[in-house]
Amino acid sequence: MQIGVVYSEPDQQVWLDIEVPDTATVREAIECSGILGQCPQIDLETQKVGIFGKLAKLDTPLKSGDRVEIYRPIIADPEAVPRKDRTEGAEEQ
Repeated sequence: MQIGVVYSEPDQQVWLDIEVPDTATVREAIECSGILGQCPQIDLETQKVGIFGKLAKLDTPLKSGDRVEIYRPIIADPEAVPRKDRTEGAEEQ
């Protein structure tokens, strides 16, 4: 079956369309894709993975057309990062 494997860094985006057996799991697809060789910084023991934006376990079976996503670790606390004011730059009425 045909699936996609994706990973993104600020300066590098990788999207691989590959053929895997009908019984493939998320881990097997990632390993078959060769993405671990292209992006050696990926650590499947610590990084989260998902299918179409929903977290998944490495042993999750895949369906034809699935997009396996490898997520980068969060490097900033979202609650500590200043938010932009939505009205910034808006003219007063």
